[in-house]
Amino acid sequence: MAVDINDATANNRFEAWVDGELAGFAEYIRSAALVVYPHTIVERAFEGQGIGAALARATLDDARRRGLPVLATCPFIKGWMIRHPEYADLAYENRSQVSD
Repeated sequence: MAVDINDATANNRFEAWVDGELAGFAEYIRSAALVVYPHTIVERAFEGQGIGAALARATLDDARRRGLPVLATCPFIKGWMIRHPEYADLAYENRSQVSD
């Protein structure tokens, strides 16, 4: 199964598409200094197929490319970051402690 992830900037979210069908999305609030991920949805028909992981990886890779710290208020994205320590450096909480 091929998952296509697109940044739907008009909707402030990353969208996951499978065979032309919207499988899920991760909403964001992006500023010049920070990106917040408040909510992630995977459609029931696509649960357990790696859609959430693909969205998490795409959103976090985008934040890294932009040089933005991440405030993950979405429990899924936050949990994913905890389980993937290679993304720990993006966490706003980690960066704010070092800023002094």
